[in-house]
Amino acid sequence: MSRPLVALVGRPNVGKSTLFNRLVGRRAAIVEDVPGVTRDRNYGDFSWDGYELSAVDTGGFEPAGRAAAAGWDRALMQRVQEQAQLAVDEASAVVLVVDGREGLTAVDRALADLLRRSGKPLFVAANKVDSEVGRGRAPLAEFYDLGFGDVHAVSAEHGRGVDELLEAVVAALGVGRAPPEAGGDEGEEGEEGTAAEGEAGSGVRLAIVGLRQTRFVVSEVPGTTRDSIDSVLEHRGRRFVITDTAGIRRKRSIAQRIEQFSVIRAMRAIDDADVVAVVLDAAEAGAEQDARLLGLVEEKGRALVLVVNKWDLAAKEGATQAWYTRELRKKLPFVAWAPMLFVSARDGIGVDRVLAEADRLAKQYRVRLPTPELNALLEAIQEEHPAPLARGRPVKLYYIAQVSAAPPTFVLQCSRPEAITDSYRRFVENRFRDAFRLRVPLRFVFRERKRRERPPRPARRGRGRA
Repeated sequence: MSRPLVALVGRPNVGKSTLFNRLVGRRAAIVEDVPGVTRDRNYGDFSWDGYELSAVDTGGFEPAGRAAAAGWDRALMQRVQEQAQLAVDEASAVVLVVDGREGLTAVDRALADLLRRSGKPLFVAANKVDSEVGRGRAPLAEFYDLGFGDVHAVSAEHGRGVDELLEAVVAALGVGRAPPEAGGDEGEEGEEGTAAEGEAGSGVRLAIVGLRQTRFVVSEVPGTTRDSIDSVLEHRGRRFVITDTAGIRRKRSIAQRIEQFSVIRAMRAIDDADVVAVVLDAAEAGAEQDARLLGLVEEKGRALVLVVNKWDLAAKEGATQAWYTRELRKKLPFVAWAPMLFVSARDGIGVDRVLAEADRLAKQYRVRLPTPELNALLEAIQEEHPAPLARGRPVKLYYIAQVSAAPPTFVLQCSRPEAITDSYRRFVENRFRDAFRLRVPLRFVFRERKRRERPPRPARRGRGRA
């Protein structure tokens, strides 16, 4: 399910990006002490106290006079305001970020009036209050005039007051904590199953996303997809819920206001999906934007199929599928496990194969593998290619069990997990992927086996008391 989305909105230079980075735990937004640096929406998932949330950092709202003084043109100012408005429309809650040291401004008031119309839970974060002394000096009382309830004094730079703000947000949203991963204790055996088995009753949730794409499966009319639209269809006895998005457009290609509003919806579609079909343009696949989008799908752990569209045109230029596959794998090695299909959406060539592949991947995505087979393979791997020595000492792989599905997640008990190199981790993952013919993301967690988890040694024969 989609995470609740919290939109951070405010005039420029109040610290929205710093607060965003504090929430998502990485410097994902460009932070400068210059008004108007963040001009596009920036998104990130984060966990707090057992709750799973998303945040969106928006460009600042700026009245025309100050925008002109800052060197913005009118079109850019309008786009920034539209980006922020869309974030508010899509959000579950909105945090108005203000400068707690500067006090309430006319722009803050105007923005608060706009936000009230959204009908969403609203919060005020008075930023740049770095200490109790600063809190006493800050004109916080002014912000209560906005009528949003409590004013949360925070320091995004130092993390002060952020927990209290999030506590208020989740209380207002009424969201529950995320359930623990299926499988329980890391030593438990997973539910028995094979790669051909899965949960068939719920159907397949398929998200179709990509750059500059039109509706792909549900409609063949170019340019008709502007929102993420759920459609239900039956294909070969299988039920599909298809979310077909407008695609995440390259910045230079954004020409119409309506086309700017697809990114959040595409991200939410990925959140809800079992399988994501990322549609690539055969003429320019593997570009930086493609890599970012595919990285997002991989990070969220969704099954993935690469759909190379307009293949009819590429084939006319002499391209072969084998050559193209090799070249694309070089550009996108981190999703080399994902199957690749070559289609022409305009002519309807190969579209049925997308649904068939999604069905196959959905079953693998939910698979439960038999623990005895997992451990037999683990033993074979150690005999074939032992883990590299760590400071002259061997690293042992003792036991593996699947602890959850969607995506398949395994805990591997070993000695000295910190000494296992990334290359050996990839080797182990690839061996399991090949052995069980899995083309979906896999998660491996290497953990040190504690003494209490070691099985008792069998008694030696011939020794012991009479």
